[in-house]
Amino acid sequence: MLDKETLVAFMATSRPDAARAFFEGGLGLTFVGEHEHLVMFRCGAAELMLQKVPVVRPPHGTALGWNVKDLRGTMRALVERGVTFERFEGMDQDEMGVWSPGPGTGVAWFKDPDGNLLSLSGTGQD
Repeated sequence: MLDKETLVAFMATSRPDAARAFFEGGLGLTFVGEHEHLVMFRCGAAELMLQKVPVVRPPHGTALGWNVKDLRGTMRALVERGVTFERFEGMDQDEMGVWSPGPGTGVAWFKDPDGNLLSLSGTGQD
C-alpha cells in the first residue's frame, strides 16, 4: 500500500545551521526550506525532515542510510567534501573504513553534526 508513496524520514538536530551545511553542502541533498520547527531536504523521491530540538540523543545504530552504486567512489567524493568515516572496534573494516558482509558488497558509516550515525551501502569494491 505505502510502497508507491513518498518516504519521509525524520531525525533531530540541535544545530540547524551546521546540519544544513552538512546535508546540503557536504552530502549534496536539495534544501527545500526551513521554519521554526524543521529543516527540510529532498533526496531523490524521499524527503528528510530535521526536527529542531534543544538536545539530540542519537539512536543506537544507524539512523539513516543510502544504497549507492559505487561505494568507494561515493566515499572518496564525500571525503573531499569533509566527511569523516567511522571505525568500530572489533569490526573488520578495510583501509577506507568499509565493512564487507559478503563478496562485492560493503557498508561504511559516518556521522552528521549532531552525532546521528549514517551509512552508505553498496558495491564498488575496486
